Amino acid sequence: MTNIPFTQRPWLDRFFGLTEQGTTVQRELRAGLTTFLTMSYILFVNPQILSAAIDVPNAFVQLLMVTALSAAFGSAVMGLVARYPFAQAPGMGLNAFFTYTVVLGMGLPWQTALGAVFISGVLFVLLSMMGARQAIVQAIPLSLKLAITGGIGAFLAFIGLKNAGIVVANDATLVGLGHLTAAPVWLALFGLVISGALMARRVTAAVLWGILATTILAIVTGAQVYAGGADGALQSFPGFTGSVAGIFGAPVWPSDLVGQLDIAGALSLGALSVIFTFFFVDFFDATGTLTGLAQRAGYMREDQDMPRARRLFASDGLAAMFGAFMGTSTTTAFVESASGIEEGGRTGLTAVTVAVLFLLATFLWPLAAAIPGAATAPALILVGAMMLEGLKHIDWEDITEALPAFLTLLFMPLTFSIANGVSFGVISYCGLKLLSGRGREVSPILYFIAALLAVRYVYLGE
Repeated sequence: MTNIPFTQRPWLDRFFGLTEQGTTVQRELRAGLTTFLTMSYILFVNPQILSAAIDVPNAFVQLLMVTALSAAFGSAVMGLVARYPFAQAPGMGLNAFFTYTVVLGMGLPWQTALGAVFISGVLFVLLSMMGARQAIVQAIPLSLKLAITGGIGAFLAFIGLKNAGIVVANDATLVGLGHLTAAPVWLALFGLVISGALMARRVTAAVLWGILATTILAIVTGAQVYAGGADGALQSFPGFTGSVAGIFGAPVWPSDLVGQLDIAGALSLGALSVIFTFFFVDFFDATGTLTGLAQRAGYMREDQDMPRARRLFASDGLAAMFGAFMGTSTTTAFVESASGIEEGGRTGLTAVTVAVLFLLATFLWPLAAAIPGAATAPALILVGAMMLEGLKHIDWEDITEALPAFLTLLFMPLTFSIANGVSFGVISYCGLKLLSGRGREVSPILYFIAALLAVRYVYLGE
């Protein structure tokens, strides 16, 4: 198709630039399905967390609908406006901060907390359109960009190991090895071996086939890997329990959540610190995620800039605003988008596919529930391993490059925060360069950001 004149190509090819990115419609659709499967857990986890703070009738189902609609909107904007293969959804970590720190801890009404999320989204859009976020990304050196990508990979792998029960909490050592005979563990290990072997044989859609094979094995063996058992215990596949034809669930319009945000209350003096925290954490979390994903997808140019960067970062802010209006905590770019990138997703068609699948999930959410966490965990581990490839290009013999890269890589999984990894990497990079007499190698913008980050940690804490 590369020899076909641009005006004669199919409209999907022309709009998304499929030929220029060396991809096809089929590959993009497959990549979108893979991304959706690896992040579909958010449909059930986000309502579970937010329902502890948001007290409305039928809260879980309404929040599930809000989660799906926010993810659909955010992914569609990313695909149609920025035309990147990155999916968006209500972010983990930020939803816990919203619930347990802001609403339950500080006693702020959930409507006011939603107002704070909305305002932080407005700030994202303004800074993005002014080029501020783009300037920060350009100021970050290549070694840190590669470390951010690798750190996200390590973070993904850690999430996968945790979800599978391979890595568990340990009072004596913080983390330890889980029970290898437990159903989630052996299923995840099965999926990891199958997916890895298929990838080694260069089988198309290796990650997706691994997810489906593990899901089928979980169902036919009756493995207890599904949530919803008595006292929170895992159970075997409960079957399709939707209200129509088994796999369908009637959508519910979240009337008790839509438009309930309190912007005026969020602008009061007592809530300004909440706005700043939402803004700060998501700014560096999303900026790190988008930078790492763009690096992995091959969008980072030699001048360390990205095409359509302002639209890319503004899409993140628009998603946060829409999510807050609908009734959920911050909607942001999902690191699980890396799974679709590994499947060949390179354009906005991947993200649009994810958006369509989230819309379908408002009708087919019982079917989405058939994919257990043990089936998607291997995909996260495998994709995480692939994202470490760029670390070989870091100059490990130069301590001013190696140590910040190492801290960036280490802090993401160990603090369970992309923002912390980026922050400590930037601060240490600027400090080492300055104290070693090589301060001129650092952009003034990066020094300013490092100073803000240091002040934030010293005076505002977590």
